[in-house]
This record gives sequence, C-alpha cells and structure tokens, in this order.
Amino acid sequence: MSGRKNVFVTLGFVLSVSLLAAAAAAWAVSRYDSKAAFELVNAVCCEVIEREPGTRTILAAALKEVTEGDPDGRPEEPFLSSLGYHASDFPDLPYWQIAAFAAAGWISGLLLFLAVFLYRNGVEKRRIRAVAEYLEQVNSGKALILSASGEDDFSRLEDEIYKTVTALYQAKDRAVQAKNAFADNLSNIAHQIKTPITAVSLAVQRMERDLRHPALEQVEKQLVRLTHLEESLLILARLDAGTLALQKEKTDVFTLLVLAADNLQELFSGSGTSIEIPEQGEMLILADLDWTMEAMMNLMKNCIEHSKGGTVHCSCAQNPLYTEILIWDNGDGFAKEDLPRLFERFYRGKNAGEGGIGLGLALAKEIIERQNGTIRARNRPEGGALFEIRFYRH
Repeated sequence: MSGRKNVFVTLGFVLSVSLLAAAAAAWAVSRYDSKAAFELVNAVCCEVIEREPGTRTILAAALKEVTEGDPDGRPEEPFLSSLGYHASDFPDLPYWQIAAFAAAGWISGLLLFLAVFLYRNGVEKRRIRAVAEYLEQVNSGKALILSASGEDDFSRLEDEIYKTVTALYQAKDRAVQAKNAFADNLSNIAHQIKTPITAVSLAVQRMERDLRHPALEQVEKQLVRLTHLEESLLILARLDAGTLALQKEKTDVFTLLVLAADNLQELFSGSGTSIEIPEQGEMLILADLDWTMEAMMNLMKNCIEHSKGGTVHCSCAQNPLYTEILIWDNGDGFAKEDLPRLFERFYRGKNAGEGGIGLGLALAKEIIERQNGTIRARNRPEGGALFEIRFYRH
C-alpha cells in the first residue's frame, strides 16, 4: 500500500470517529438547550406574574396546554418548577427527532468506519494474494519480476522476497552448471578409461593364443569389471546431464520382468539360482522398456548375489493409484547398517558380492524415479531382501 493510500485510510478513520463524536456532541447540546429554554421561559413567567398577579392561572393553563403537564403543588420558586414543569418539558426539538439525529450520526460514523476497515482489509488481501501467486510462479519456474509499490511494510516484504528468490535462482544456476561440469568430467573419464581397457583386452587375447597362464583369467575378470564401470559411468554422466532420453510407452510388467530375466539367464545358470515370475494378467505402466529392463536386471543381480543358489521371486499388483512390482530373495537380507545407504553411488554393502562396483542400485533408482516411480529396499519378516517398486499413474 502506497503512502497516498495510507493517508486516505487514516482520513477515513478520522472522519468516522469524528461523526461518532459529533453525534454524541449533538445529544449533549440538545440537553443543554432544553435547560436554557426552561430557564428562559421560567424567567419570563416570573416577570409577568410579578407585574400582573392575575395572569398566574392563565399562564399555568397555557403551559399545561403546550407541554401537557400537570401542576403538582411544588414550591412557587422557580415558577415553572412550582407548577410541576422540568427542563426536559421544554426541548428545542422532540425527543424522537433528537434520537433520530443522534442515531443517524452514529450509523453514518459506523458505516464509514466499516467501509474504511473493509477497504483496508481488501487491499491487504489483494497484496497477500499477489505475493502468494508470485511464490507459486516461483515454484513452477515461471516467476516474473515482482514490482513493489510504495514504501510500506508490504513493499519491504515484497522487496525481501524478490531478493531471496533472485538469490535462489542464482544458486540454482550455479548448481546446474556445477552438475553439468561434473557430468562432463565423468563422461570424459569414462571415455579415457575405455581406450586403455580396449588395448589391454586386445593384448590379453594375443597372450592367450601364445601361452596359458593362470593370471590371464584374473586379468580378464578385471577387464570385465572395468568395462562395466566404464559403461556405468557413461550412463551416470548422461543421467546427470539430462541427455538420457527415456521413451515412455505403455509397457506390460510381466513382459518387462521376463525380458530382464532372459538377459540374466547365463548369470542365473552359473549361480544355480532360479527365478519365479507368475503370470498375473496384463498390467501396463508408462515407461521406457529398455532402460526400465536395465533397472530390473540390476535389482535381480543383487538378489542373485544374496540368494545363494535359491530362488528369486517377482510379483506385481495394480490399483488406481500405482502399479507395484516386488522382487525378493530367500537369503540373509540386508545388513541393518546398509539399508539407509543402499542406493548411494559406489556404496558396497556388508554382504556385497565380489566384483561389484556399487553402481547398480544407484542406476536402478535414478531410472525408476525419472519415470514417476519410487523404489524402497527392506528385509522381509520371513527372511530375505525385498525391493518394492511403484510406478504412479499421475
């Protein structure tokens, strides 16, 4: 609210209070006038009777007729009082007119007060609504310049909000730039790793033709691990940079799980682990088939490591809010201290298998959450680790 509006509101309050005071003053003046009229008529009557005593009866009758009073034998001095008259019997205006004027003053003052009060409240509500709408625009990323008018408290508040929002936008821009720089560095590192990996792999293949050394098998395992690390780093770099395009299409959950299991068939056979995926009817989710399948494969790999030759189980259910996928094993479950950090990058739990790099679960989480999903890990009461994935419809 500007300074001019503040003056207007103040004047409104002053006028309303003035009207109320004027009504009270009018009432007091009317009472004073009644007393003055009484004293004047009394003086006149006394003077007339003093000069013409015989007029007493005539004056009494006339006063009685005018005021509809009735003499009650009171003392003769003052004369009107001796006839039973009082100051209230001689108002300059009838009582109902005085009451009407006073009421009109009070009502006018009250209405003006209410009008100013409601106007001020309306202005404040509009200012608050404008600030609230501005903050909503900030949250949606569509905020415009917040222009403060005047120098009142609201204007100072708007100015501070605008400064804070500007600082937050600047901090956000710096964070995005730092994130992009990190993604670029990560991608460069991955590409740099790829070149020596390829060279070493070719050298190992040549060495295998010439000699059989036990150390070669270990070298091959490490090469596979480095290759997997390089691929994971590239995926992370694309995720961080926002360049990983996810083609969301209607995907059947049963088909998704079966394809993920088929890609891990060699791993299942080598570990002596089986997988159980019951057919539960068509359940569709909106997701990228290939990348979501990659996420499911990472979760299944984790279960294979902990099932110790048992069975990996899958199930799914759907309701109007979300589609839920459960993947669990019958192993020892997660260590209690690992649960809060399972989805951190490069974190390897207490019971993690050999050869892991700690990126599988982090990648799965990133892919699922970018498709309006959530993932949670916990231990089953019956034993074993459980992954709970939900893809929300809205």
